[in-house]
Amino acid sequence: MPSARERLLDMAAPDAELPSPRALRELQLRAAQELLEERIAQVPLLARRVASLNLTRLERFEDLVPLLFAHTTYKSYPQALIDQGKWDRLLAWLRTVAAFDPCGIDMHGVENIDQWIDRLWAGGFEILATSGSSGRCSLIPRGPADRAVQRRQLQHAMAWGGLMPGERRAFFALAPRRGPNMFIVVLEMLAEMYARPDAIHYLSDVPLKVSEVSRAAQLRKRMADGAAQPGEIEAFERELAERGRAGAAALERLADVLVAHRREPVYVSGQWAQHLSIIARARELGVGDGEFHPRSYVAAGGGVKAIKLPPDYKEQVRRFYGAVLSGRQYGMTEISQLSPACAHGRYHVPPAVVVLLVDGPGEALLNREEGVATGRFAFLDLAVQGRWGGLIAGDRVEVDFSRCACGRIGPTIADTIERWAPPGEDDYIGCAGTLESYVRQSIGS
Repeated sequence: MPSARERLLDMAAPDAELPSPRALRELQLRAAQELLEERIAQVPLLARRVASLNLTRLERFEDLVPLLFAHTTYKSYPQALIDQGKWDRLLAWLRTVAAFDPCGIDMHGVENIDQWIDRLWAGGFEILATSGSSGRCSLIPRGPADRAVQRRQLQHAMAWGGLMPGERRAFFALAPRRGPNMFIVVLEMLAEMYARPDAIHYLSDVPLKVSEVSRAAQLRKRMADGAAQPGEIEAFERELAERGRAGAAALERLADVLVAHRREPVYVSGQWAQHLSIIARARELGVGDGEFHPRSYVAAGGGVKAIKLPPDYKEQVRRFYGAVLSGRQYGMTEISQLSPACAHGRYHVPPAVVVLLVDGPGEALLNREEGVATGRFAFLDLAVQGRWGGLIAGDRVEVDFSRCACGRIGPTIADTIERWAPPGEDDYIGCAGTLESYVRQSIGS
């Protein structure tokens, strides 16, 4: 008989039959208990947290809240370990938050964080990095089984937008071809599932490097704090300008190829600002609105921070591509399953993601049986294999726990998502200090 977790994972498809809201919550709680019992023996930080709470069994969703990691937990490593090249010590930090032991991986000859990550990938353990907007990148561990589970759930999410298995098409990804980044990993999976092998196009073949992302994030933080020197600011601005010119030229070349394929089904995924650049180039080439094949699939999102876009940017993109398949999903690096949007614009959280809406410090559960509530997004991702899937994220969301207008039961998230803390400000989560203290004790730092 399938476990509670397996049953929930099978419910992600748009045509899946769901139990009643009450039965779904009961099944999620049983699945959470299954996962907790498994991960306590694997994740040292979780084991210490459970022991400190003297928790023996999950009786209600409130019991999960103190077990959630703060999103900052995955950037709790001392920066000095990277700066001083103490790669085995960084492995020891990773061991505290991962559901696997990476400490046997040979780090001899590693010279930077990119090579450290490469060694882990070569050993079967994928480390994904965030953008590091706060000044430091999160390092998210994934185990050998994570990719297969994520691929299955991703196929369910794409079906919400009408993209079915076996539909091969010209594939355009407005991102680097390689890199330890969730968006890039998802694009790689999508290319494997939906791309024609002879028509796969990426924005760049230059891999994304965590060292460069981290260096830029740290400099931005020093600039915000007034600690950066004029010379390094000037050099950084020159580098950004050069990258901007190279990126714009690459996007223009890709746009030329994309519009040449517009009469056949294509897949194209990028940020809103990138799609606007494609539209501008298409206009120069004499391409109007609505000329793309109706079985094309267009995904757009993100890329609106610190960029001034016209108020109707979404409508411009929809009008340009015309009556095509479209996919909008809510996701983040720390979660392995996408929440696809229905025709009513609501993001449907997959049943194998337990929604735990919390207050700002991440201490009080705001879930309700029906109706709408606003708070900080927290969750338990039941699909994650390489770590504990419970997390308090940095997003403010509006959740409707009632049945959606599309007919499917909730919870759903409104398209009003924003960061909980403004850029440059600390994001206070109550458990973060305790968790980081555990980590420091574990690695002797």
